[in-house]
Amino acid sequence: MILNTVWFILVTVLFIGFFFLEGFDYGVGILMPFLGKKDIERRVVINTIGPVWDANEVWMITAGGALFASFPHVYATLFSGFYLALILMLVALILRGLGFEFRSKVENKTWRTFWDWAIFTGSLLPAFLWGVTVGNLMRGFAIEADMNYYGGLFPLLNPYAILGGLVFVSLFTMHGANFLKLKASREIAERADKVGFAAWIVATVLTVAFVVWTFFATDILTKPGINGLIPAALAAAALLATGWLARAGKDKWAFVAGSLTVVFATIMVFAGLYPRILISSLDPAFNLTIVNAASSPYTLKIMTIVAAIFVPIVLVYFGWTYWVFRKRVEAKAEKLNY
Repeated sequence: MILNTVWFILVTVLFIGFFFLEGFDYGVGILMPFLGKKDIERRVVINTIGPVWDANEVWMITAGGALFASFPHVYATLFSGFYLALILMLVALILRGLGFEFRSKVENKTWRTFWDWAIFTGSLLPAFLWGVTVGNLMRGFAIEADMNYYGGLFPLLNPYAILGGLVFVSLFTMHGANFLKLKASREIAERADKVGFAAWIVATVLTVAFVVWTFFATDILTKPGINGLIPAALAAAALLATGWLARAGKDKWAFVAGSLTVVFATIMVFAGLYPRILISSLDPAFNLTIVNAASSPYTLKIMTIVAAIFVPIVLVYFGWTYWVFRKRVEAKAEKLNY
């Protein structure tokens, strides 16, 4: 039972890392066509995440792999039940990656415009679909006694989950704007400041509506024992601080506060689920938990040893990567790789 909880926490940490890192990636991609008035400015926006965007996506792959190894029944139910949504997400991410790599290979306006909108779509759609997925995880969906979901895509596109998708898009857009204020050239950073504050207003309104709905529609914030109430309060405080710090011109601290918003919101979800992982809306007896969905104790033990060795190495490598590419990207064509 202890190792089951340890792996639930480790999966949570991996998703925290993914939403934090890939969150501003998605936000940058969403904002790129609008903040870059000229081609070289759009190249600057892309180059702010150019060295790290593919590494950030590895967190999603690692989280999926950890879920498969530690809680295989959850992996099977989630990835089969959300199959169409995941295929849409995969296609969008492929287009996004192609956009980063191919956009500047041809000096043609039509070619580059096409890939600009591919990057935009490949950032917007996954952000929205992740919000829809998390909304359904919090609300529950029709998992049957055999641990399977047969409902298809459309029942998952319910109003609550769609609002969750809009919350994710707005938060990631704000997160990306805060990142660009630190990394892009001064002119783009000034535009990002204005757009980022507008995104913060939208994110705040949508998040308040979503949290209120969550309070009445789920037990994520109210269930006995461990729940998501305290992380939700911390996420709300961090979100309010983000807007205040942005208006005060404290860009670094605004980015930190926005990052904490994403971190605490993710903790809220997983704390509210624990010890469940997938909630059945048909019958609580059909829930998938850290007990009935877990791998064998021996498997969890071996994985824990491997994780204890390699996770610190990966974290050090990520820290070093961001340190190397910490400087602001200037609008000088000869220094832009993308």
